[in-house]
Amino acid sequence: MYTFGTESKIYIKIMNTYAKYCPNVFLAKCEERYQKGDIITVTTKYGKENECEVHNLILVKDGFYYYSITRADGFNSQERAKRKVEKLESAANRAENISNQYYEASNEGRDFLSLGEPIKIGHHSEKRHRALIERNWNRMAKSVEFSDKAKKYEERAEYWKSLEGKIDLSMPESVEYFEYKLEEAKIRHEGLKSGRIAKDHSFSLTYAKKDVNELGKKLEIAKKLWG
Repeated sequence: MYTFGTESKIYIKIMNTYAKYCPNVFLAKCEERYQKGDIITVTTKYGKENECEVHNLILVKDGFYYYSITRADGFNSQERAKRKVEKLESAANRAENISNQYYEASNEGRDFLSLGEPIKIGHHSEKRHRALIERNWNRMAKSVEFSDKAKKYEERAEYWKSLEGKIDLSMPESVEYFEYKLEEAKIRHEGLKSGRIAKDHSFSLTYAKKDVNELGKKLEIAKKLWG
């Protein structure tokens, strides 16, 4: 909260900020109470303001109200992944173009060098000959460098592509998603337990039970956030 104004009037602006709740989930930390469906402005630690829709009151602590929220413009973790992919693919294309430019430049004097003429020591052409070879060597090195950069950008883009359709706890859809995944995990656990489903290894049943427990916890959080 901060104040501003004139001698006769003082205006008070309440600033709502973000507070991390669990992996991928940030709540709105507010000084005022809001109702479900209210649109509020939430400010990041970098000063950027986002319009957000209020969902549920999660907790009250030290005079602050913490609400689950979604961006009013629809931006979420899936959209973030898509933008990451676009940015990384663009960077990969730029790096590949630069690599190609250096490769083309490394062909300077190709016809002459293809003759395999030795450097003539002491001849007036010696300096130019050495300089040409060095330029092309450096250009080829740069071509390889930017080609490697392009590959790294592409690898990172592939990772973010895998997240474009992922549903996590930051999204209201997570309630239905984790209900489905929990039911699926329970069926597998019961199948392994009864012997209807063959065990892949000695820890199959242990891991299946662990999946049930973890998905149960996630569903509980999802319902608290969005139910």
